[in-house]
Amino acid sequence: MAESLLLPLVRGVAGKAADALVETVTRMCGLDDDRRMLERHLLAVECKLANAEERSETNNYVKSWMKELKSVAYEAGDVLDDFQYEALRRQSKIGKSTTRKVLGYFMHRSPLLFRFEMSKKLKNILEKISKLVEEMNKFGLENSVHTAEQQHPWRQTHSKLDDSTKIIGRENDKEVAVKSLLDQQDQRKVQVLPIFGMGGLGKTTLAKMVYNEQEVQQHFKLKMWHCVSNNFGAIALLKSIIELAENERCDMPDTIELLQKKLEEVIGRKRFLLVLDDVWNEDKRMWDDELKPLLCSVGGPGSVIVVTCRSKQVASIMCTVKPHELVFLSEEDSWELFSNKAFSNGLDEEVELVTIGRRIVKKCGGLPLALKTMGGLLSSKQQVQEWKAIEESNIGDNHGGKYEVMPILKLSYKHLSSEMKQCFAFCAMFPKDYEMQKDTLIQLWMANGFFQEQGTMDLAQKGEFIFDELVWRSFLQEKKLVLKCNTKYETIVCKMHDLMHDLAKDVTDECASIEELTQQKALLKDVCHMQMPKAELRRISGLHKGRPHLRTLLAPSESTHKDFKEMLQVSTSLRALHCFPSSVAICKAINAKHLRYLDLSGSNIIRLPDSICVLYNLQTLRLIDCEKLQQLPEDMTGLRKLIHLYLYGCDSLESMSPNFGLLNNLQILTTFVVDTGDGLGIEQLKDLQHVSNRLELLNLSKIKSGKNAEEANLSQKQNLSELLFSWDQEIGDEPTDVEEVLQCLEPHSNIQKLEICGYGGLEISQWMRKP
Repeated sequence: MAESLLLPLVRGVAGKAADALVETVTRMCGLDDDRRMLERHLLAVECKLANAEERSETNNYVKSWMKELKSVAYEAGDVLDDFQYEALRRQSKIGKSTTRKVLGYFMHRSPLLFRFEMSKKLKNILEKISKLVEEMNKFGLENSVHTAEQQHPWRQTHSKLDDSTKIIGRENDKEVAVKSLLDQQDQRKVQVLPIFGMGGLGKTTLAKMVYNEQEVQQHFKLKMWHCVSNNFGAIALLKSIIELAENERCDMPDTIELLQKKLEEVIGRKRFLLVLDDVWNEDKRMWDDELKPLLCSVGGPGSVIVVTCRSKQVASIMCTVKPHELVFLSEEDSWELFSNKAFSNGLDEEVELVTIGRRIVKKCGGLPLALKTMGGLLSSKQQVQEWKAIEESNIGDNHGGKYEVMPILKLSYKHLSSEMKQCFAFCAMFPKDYEMQKDTLIQLWMANGFFQEQGTMDLAQKGEFIFDELVWRSFLQEKKLVLKCNTKYETIVCKMHDLMHDLAKDVTDECASIEELTQQKALLKDVCHMQMPKAELRRISGLHKGRPHLRTLLAPSESTHKDFKEMLQVSTSLRALHCFPSSVAICKAINAKHLRYLDLSGSNIIRLPDSICVLYNLQTLRLIDCEKLQQLPEDMTGLRKLIHLYLYGCDSLESMSPNFGLLNNLQILTTFVVDTGDGLGIEQLKDLQHVSNRLELLNLSKIKSGKNAEEANLSQKQNLSELLFSWDQEIGDEPTDVEEVLQCLEPHSNIQKLEICGYGGLEISQWMRKP
């Protein structure tokens, strides 16, 4: 695609070159002329990049030049980040953030050595970018006119979850499919019902409607849902079904005979419903000889397997019941679906817009995904000429009576802001049908610098806005609220339609799985974002030769592999890391300078190493379900950029870090453990005014007095919506007046949910001073 992600990358690095902290340190080192020259070169390149992207489609020289530019831009970003990190390190050491103090502070190592090293790096980058600018000037590229990207208004409809939205035009399909399922109740053998149709028609949506229908829920004793996509192997499929039936992980060996016996054990003679979503494999022999004997030999009478697929061939191979073909929506259903999106933002249904809209709907050919995407796009366009321009675009080409949805998705992608393009493309890192957590996704976007603060909107708010916009335009979907059972906290999750996933893979080459790398016999050199499931840890050997440019590495399972530790050591550009450190040694292998996101959730670590305290850029630290964690590092107060600290499930935590209240940029603080030592009391909450959502206050029996409790200043924390007050079991021996403490802990009136644990002698209504 002509629309690459190079422009926002270059724009972001140019912005970092102009950063005040970077300027301060380069000026101190006598390198400010080089910094300004780098900034000017980047701005010059930015002006002509749009034209270069167009030319690269037909000119391989320009295409090669752009690839080199991307590599240099990433290197430049890392070097500028080094300067920024040094400024933050000095601020942390002196405890002040004024420019004069920063300039006056001398490092523990030689400032001459730092200047020498950074001068060499900066000049090397400047030499590379100068050559690229010289080449660029020979291309005869035209300057692009950059207009301010339109800011879309916030929509209240974003708070509505996808599972509550009305599904248009599929009621008849649902009734037919439900009847087909229930009619199989007397069949002794497992029956297979395929639902087939082209991409974007809503096969998965229909399957979900059927799956959640009350009659179906009551009819089947066991219900399971598995997304197949490209992995249709017998072992993977059997393991997944066993896990779904038992609701726990299957760690059995990869032996089909053993897995088959286990499957018979967990399903027995129960009447089951199994949905195999998104089946592609057209190998009749594989189904007839391998999978059918395994899957259709278990369960009680009336058991059914529902298969969704695009291919009529797949449907005919697997079916025992007449396949249900999903067809295009009617013209009126299409209009309703489209107009619900297009006119939802207070835009009047003017006659001319309706006329244009009807013609656009016709081009969408009754494809729900195309209609929703196009409606979401046009909801941000206010003028008639903008609608006309969309109508005249090359969309909805009819090929032999079959409409193609991809041109519509590409057109809608083209109209995203550069920030949204980066955030959307990043999702290509996850496999198809992966359930992404909203908060995690936004924090990973932040860590990679995909957007900046804007006006009164801070980074987290900007991330929320982008997430909601991508959901509204159907780039992300199936948004819903779920409860994480282990930690008992609620979070919003979403998925991507498989066609959207294809689009994301199409617009970026920076995301790759180990599967793709090993198939192509490629190294990690050009990969920036990667998720690494447990089964693939053993396959990383040799992939990280040289200096990989990895910026995001998510390896949430056991990470003791020596190659993993080596990869951490050589991956000097990491912005986001999720790993399961079973030893402090792996923790210490984490590169400090660039990291913004660190997730050590579920690890058995007892004490975080002090090396965590030099992650001065860190924005998010996740320690969820670290059940053995007893202590946070002593000197966490240097992490002044920390915004999110997750401590759910850290049941052994004895206290916070001393003077914790200095971390006054915190917006998410899930847990605060009160202690009696200096700098460990509840008064440390006083200046944490931005804390939001849910806060759990533990060990309240260690509060010294009501006056001490009042210093927590809960009445001023208006962003908090949930509070948990918890006393330990020795409350009867405490001299503190509990009722007085409760009165002084009265929170802001915005609190929607309040829990009190370990003390039942006082009703909430007796001390909450509310009307």
